[in-house]
Amino acid sequence: MTESADCPISRPAPQEIRGFLHYPGWLSGAEQAAMVADLRAVVAAAPLFSPVTPSGRPMSVRMTSAGRFGWVSDRRGYRYAETHPAGAPWPAIPQSVLAVWAAVAPEARAPECCLLNFYGEGAKMGLHQDRDEADFTQPVVSISLGDDALFRIGNETRGGSTASLWLRSGDVLVMGGPARLRYHGVDRIAPATSPLLAQGGRINLTLRVVR
Repeated sequence: MTESADCPISRPAPQEIRGFLHYPGWLSGAEQAAMVADLRAVVAAAPLFSPVTPSGRPMSVRMTSAGRFGWVSDRRGYRYAETHPAGAPWPAIPQSVLAVWAAVAPEARAPECCLLNFYGEGAKMGLHQDRDEADFTQPVVSISLGDDALFRIGNETRGGSTASLWLRSGDVLVMGGPARLRYHGVDRIAPATSPLLAQGGRINLTLRVVR
């Protein structure tokens, strides 16, 4: 995310939806490609794994993390851990990713976790709250790379009306303030809607302050 005096990068203004701030097309194509290259190094150090819910049901996404903490899910429950399931510490959050956080959440503390979810064809994420963190005054920042995802936003309690929007490659979403604990999820992925990932699919990064 660099700019020069000769060729400044124009960033979009946010669009508000149910308290979430949506920045469509925040990352240019070149920035997306550079970020994917950084994330390949993360995955090489901390390979993607297939989580299961505490009941033993396999999740349709594969995941890994970067930062001080990573998010894991298994029969022991949902939680943050300081090591990958294989035992190694998580790699550092790439500077290209940290630059997005600094730009859209300048008043927030530095993120301690970057959760990377990979959605293949048919993968989805049910409505859920992000509430395993200690300080809900700190936002969650989401970065979308690859195929389009139909994102759903609910309420602070289950039930009631919802709103949906398509998140496309390069989009950024900030979940903070009064909307920090809204339920949200991914209904489906639209295959072959982005050329960013050679084998297709979607990468979603969520940056969080854990402690």
